[in-house]
Amino acid sequence: MTSTFEGVGIALASLRAHKVRAALTILGVAIGVMVVMVIGALISGFNKSVSDELASLGPKTFWVGRFFQGGIGICDGSDENCPWRRNPAMTVDEARVIAAVPSVSFVALGEDAGGGSQVAFGDRKTTSVNINGRSADWVKIAGGDVFPGRSFTPVEDVAGAQVVVVNKKLADWIFGPLDPIGRDLKIAGLSYEVIGVFNPPPSLFGEDDQFQVILPHGAFVKHVPYWKGWMHFFVGPAATVSTEQAMEDVTVALRVQRGLRPGQDNNFAVVSQETYLASINSMTLILRVVMIALSMVGLLVGGVGVIAIMMISVTERTREIGVRKALGATRQAILWQFLVEAATLTLAGGVCGMIAGGAIALFLAVATPIPAHVPLLSIVVALVAAAFTGILFGIYPASRAARLDPVEALRYE
Repeated sequence: MTSTFEGVGIALASLRAHKVRAALTILGVAIGVMVVMVIGALISGFNKSVSDELASLGPKTFWVGRFFQGGIGICDGSDENCPWRRNPAMTVDEARVIAAVPSVSFVALGEDAGGGSQVAFGDRKTTSVNINGRSADWVKIAGGDVFPGRSFTPVEDVAGAQVVVVNKKLADWIFGPLDPIGRDLKIAGLSYEVIGVFNPPPSLFGEDDQFQVILPHGAFVKHVPYWKGWMHFFVGPAATVSTEQAMEDVTVALRVQRGLRPGQDNNFAVVSQETYLASINSMTLILRVVMIALSMVGLLVGGVGVIAIMMISVTERTREIGVRKALGATRQAILWQFLVEAATLTLAGGVCGMIAGGAIALFLAVATPIPAHVPLLSIVVALVAAAFTGILFGIYPASRAARLDPVEALRYE
C-alpha cells in the first residue's frame, strides 16, 4: 500500500508540474469516458422511459395483434421476410372471444388512421392529427385522465355514436379560450360532438406534441379512411390471475377460434411487456456497440499519450531510478511504481470525463425533453476502463524503467 500511495503522489506531482503535457495526455481518456457517460445515459434514459410508459398501461397488461417482430426487421415483399402477410387480421369477434375468457378482465381494442383526414372547427383546419379508433376500455390503459368531460361508453361504441375525445394540445389550439365540451368538431367531413379532453401522461420525449382525437371504434370503422388489417388489443388479466396464465388462456381461445390444429404455429402474436422491453434492448444494442467503439478510440488516444509522457518521465528520472536500485529497490517495486503512476494519470482523465459526461446528461435531462439517466454501473465501468488503459499502455515504460542498469542509471546526466 505504501508503494501504491507513493506512486499516486508522484503522479499527482507530475500533473501539477507539467499541466499542459498532462492535460493533453488525459484529454483522450476524458473524451472517451465522456462519450461512454453521455451515450450510456441516453440509452438508459430511453429504456427507463419505455419501462415507465409500459407501467402506465398496467403492470400485467399484454398486447395481442396480427404480428410482432422484436428488433429491426426489413420487409421486401416476400413471405419469408414479411411473415405477417400470411396472418389474418384481428377482428372484433375475436376481441369478444378474448373478453369472454374467465381469466381476462378487459380488452381495449384499437386501430389508427394516422394523419391525412382533415379536422376542422370554424376556420381552424389541420390534417396533422392522429385519429384513433378505440373501444370504451381504452382509458384503462392510456394513462393520464379525461377532464373536463368524459370518455364514451360501451353503448356509444357499439352504436357508432359520433362523439369524440380530443387531447389537450388539440383542444387548446383549435378551440382557444372556448369550452370544448359540447362543440361540434368536423373529422373527415362529418361532425362529432366533443365530450371530453384527454390529458396524456408524460410521453417518452417530454410533452406530447401531436394533435390527437379518439373516436369510438364503431364510428371510426364506418366513417374514417384508414389502413385496414392492423387492429390490435391490449388485454388486462383478472385481478387474481397471473399474466402468464391469462396469456396462455387467450392463446388457446384464439387458436380454437381460428381453427388451428395441434402442431400448427400461431398466426397471431401475444406479447408481454417483458418481451417488448427485450426487443427494445436488442435495438439499443447497436447504440451500445457504437458507444464502445467511440470510447475505445478516445481511450486509445489517451493510451498513446500515456506511453509518451511515461517514457519522458522515465528519462527524466533515470538517476532517481538508479539511486533507488542502488538502495535495494527491486524490479517489481520500480515496475509497480510506474504502473500506478500511469493508472493515476488515466484515472484522472476518467474522473474529468465522468464529471463532464454527468453534467451533460444532467443538462439534457433538465433543460430538454430528451430522457437521460446515468446508471451507477456505467460510472464504475468508465473509471475501471480508464485505470485499465493506464496499466495496459504503461507496461512498456514501466518495464523499461525496471530493466535499467543501476550503474548506468547513476551515470546518466
